[in-house]
Amino acid sequence: MPQFDALVAISPLDGRYQKKVAVLGDAFSEYALTRERIRVEIAWLKSLASCADIAELPPLSAEATAFLDRIADDFSITDAQGVKDIEATTNHDVKAVEYWLKAKFEKLPELAPHGEFVHFACTSEDINNVSHALMLKRGVHGAWLPQLDALIAALSRLALATAEMPMMSRTHGQAATPTTMGKEIALFVDRLRTARERVVAVPLRAKMNGAVGNYNAHLSAYPSADWPAISKQTVESLGLTWQPMSAQIEPHDYMAELFDAMARIDTILIDFCRDTWGYISLGFFKQKLKAGEIGSSTMPHKVNPIDFENAEGNFGLANALLRHLSEKLPISRWQRDLTDSTVLRNMGVAVGYSLLGLSSALQGVGKLEVNPDAMLKDLDNNWEVLAEPIQTVMRRYAVAGAYEQLKNLTRGNKVTPQAFAEFIDQLAIPAEARAELRALTPAQYVGLATTLAKQYAG
Repeated sequence: MPQFDALVAISPLDGRYQKKVAVLGDAFSEYALTRERIRVEIAWLKSLASCADIAELPPLSAEATAFLDRIADDFSITDAQGVKDIEATTNHDVKAVEYWLKAKFEKLPELAPHGEFVHFACTSEDINNVSHALMLKRGVHGAWLPQLDALIAALSRLALATAEMPMMSRTHGQAATPTTMGKEIALFVDRLRTARERVVAVPLRAKMNGAVGNYNAHLSAYPSADWPAISKQTVESLGLTWQPMSAQIEPHDYMAELFDAMARIDTILIDFCRDTWGYISLGFFKQKLKAGEIGSSTMPHKVNPIDFENAEGNFGLANALLRHLSEKLPISRWQRDLTDSTVLRNMGVAVGYSLLGLSSALQGVGKLEVNPDAMLKDLDNNWEVLAEPIQTVMRRYAVAGAYEQLKNLTRGNKVTPQAFAEFIDQLAIPAEARAELRALTPAQYVGLATTLAKQYAG
């Protein structure tokens, strides 16, 4: 097999779209997982050394602490390959990490005698579950969330720029009460901001309590040590939330909550992409042209909304994976089965497709140019939408059969401004009310749309 080339990648995330999701390599790759395992093993060792009840492991000197920190901070691809080389013999990835780290201890006399305290009393899952939480922190909070924030900011700017631009709304695909483009975009801004709060509110949890969660091995060696406190100290030193109760594996309920929250954002954005696709189709938005791009291999005039179509497709792929993760991960037979292990290796794939969707949507929004003339023309072709305010004013003044009169006039009919004027002139309502209705146009009938757009997009 020749050296890896993107053209032979099985997954488009590692092929066609690799550059767009490359940032996730630092969070969800095999290298990243190995690096985090090293960090966790070192954090555990530090906690053990700080416990007075563990007399055989004295407190670490400043030199030893700095030495360990450098191992974690400077962990490289070459280092990761060194771990993989050991794994070729052990056929166990976490044990390979332990052996690699023990070998490093031989370089510092202070640490050399204490190699057996690496991975002390730990099951592999003690290391893995903390590592997975750290990977999610780096990948979701560090890469995915900033891209979401960039898209929300772009939508906020678009909503404010179009807050006063009247637009025909459509319910059931039919002309309905007018709105403004800005208000409709601001609705997505508000929905995304609310959904974002759900993501950041999920605590990233981790446990370190042994083979089945009871600190059995720990107590057999040091029965007087406060093992829950040591576990909590280790987890919190890594910026995570301690999970005090578990079987062998951390229950993964927080992961399910996180992935569900991310899937909700993807779903909102599928809705946005479809709406924007429709507005482009109606001509309400134009798309900026890019030199050299081709919309169709046979129709030279085409400028297709490919960014929103690409985003929609990738959000769908992401949600298929995110929802499987959220449904599967909290389920484990008895105290542990291995079905979560292979599934967890696909966290980065799920986040990757969502990130790709965000990237495409952001690129699409950047190409949009609003077309107010098209929106005004659409409004001018649908004067029948004024049946709503006219019948509502008639009801105010107790005109009998107000709704039914407007239904007979407008339902299924194209009504001209002149026909409306003649209808209004014969109404038994105050002259001032008749004058206000006669002055009303579809473009003016937008209610608080402008105010709402500015309030919720700002």
